[in-house]
Amino acid sequence: MLKSLKPWPVRALILASAAFGAAACNPPETRAHDPYSASGELIALSGGDAGPQNACIACHGLKGEGNGAGVPRIAGFGAGYLSRQMEFYAAGLRRNPDMQHLARRLSQQQRQDVAAYYAALPAPAIQQKATAPSRLYIEGDSSRGLTACAACHGANGEGQGEGNPPLAGQPASYLADQLRQWRQGERRGDPGNLMLVISQRLSPAEIEAVSAYASSLPGDRPRPSRPEASLPERRPDPTNDVSAPRPRGAE
Repeated sequence: MLKSLKPWPVRALILASAAFGAAACNPPETRAHDPYSASGELIALSGGDAGPQNACIACHGLKGEGNGAGVPRIAGFGAGYLSRQMEFYAAGLRRNPDMQHLARRLSQQQRQDVAAYYAALPAPAIQQKATAPSRLYIEGDSSRGLTACAACHGANGEGQGEGNPPLAGQPASYLADQLRQWRQGERRGDPGNLMLVISQRLSPAEIEAVSAYASSLPGDRPRPSRPEASLPERRPDPTNDVSAPRPRGAE
């Protein structure tokens, strides 16, 4: 059978070699047009170019519910907020070795895709816990220049707008750790350094107490998100976890 095969003409071999060589030299263009490579769900399940060991589901869960400890839930968050956080990780404004590695291996479009995927997932039901009310969360402390957490994150911890995420139902340990990161300058990106100022004026005991209260709140029904809020040309201020309360009468 092998003897019956005719040898390829030299010209055909040259053309075939050139075609294979071109394909080998241009894998990014091939991937860019592959609809599966642009899927936020696929990135969440596989980690994309960061590899399966960095798949989002490994830490945030199959439904974006978090792990109840040091990893937050991200299901139902605003797509603009999630995309912006990925940009902050890529730029080093938020520090976490795993998240920085993942964000830097993904393109901006892929970061937006995976953000949109998690934003579309339903927020998990919140199991409200009995916790002593926090005056700092509800009222703040004007004598120390502390704005009430509720002014930006909502009385029920539901979040206000794209820049101020929900706190309700997040692990108290995670919230406390984020406040400590703000305090130490390991997390940045809020306008006016408001979170830096607030966190540095809280005592360690107050950080724990306000985090426990925020975690215990019932939250609210998720509202439609605006993915365009993550686009730099439409959002000049790098809003992160908090932004100043809007002036009265502002639309």
